[in-house]
Amino acid sequence: DDVFRIRTYVAVCDGSDPMSGTWSILGEFQTPWDSFNLDSTLFTHRGKRYFVWAQREPDIETNSNLYIAPLATPLTLGAKAARLTVPTLDWEVRGYKVNEAAAVLEKNGRLFMTYSASATDDRYCLGLLTADADADIMDPHAWTKSGEPVFQSSVATSVYGPGHNSFTVDEQGRDILVYHGRD
Repeated sequence: DDVFRIRTYVAVCDGSDPMSGTWSILGEFQTPWDSFNLDSTLFTHRGKRYFVWAQREPDIETNSNLYIAPLATPLTLGAKAARLTVPTLDWEVRGYKVNEAAAVLEKNGRLFMTYSASATDDRYCLGLLTADADADIMDPHAWTKSGEPVFQSSVATSVYGPGHNSFTVDEQGRDILVYHGRD
């Protein structure tokens, strides 16, 4: 009955083709707190697999913050989680105090982690954390937070509330940002 009792689960496919294989639930991912958590992403950096997710930390008055940790198994963290960002800037707390939906891109010796902020209406926008690729990415001080949103509503393009993005590449190998928004 609690619509905000959102938790992260791991699904596994029994075949190499996710479109024809059978999927099953492996279990609930074990985060540090039994609280609202969502928008998990995985990435590999320097041969180690990392898990980044949004979660409400019980002693912080926000809706969600971003955390990172290496993985030990598909269901457990391999080290204590590090809190990377808490919504504190004006553009991160419009409607709701939200940092969520991280996506990671490594390019030109740097790690770029986009994330969504604020309410999921026309105030939704993307922030950016940046770290040197050689830094200890588990150290929150290794990351620099953008002072302004890097992608936000635009009357000129008729895109409102861009957020919850990911990165992929096109057929020519060019990086592409995929996001949701409103017209």
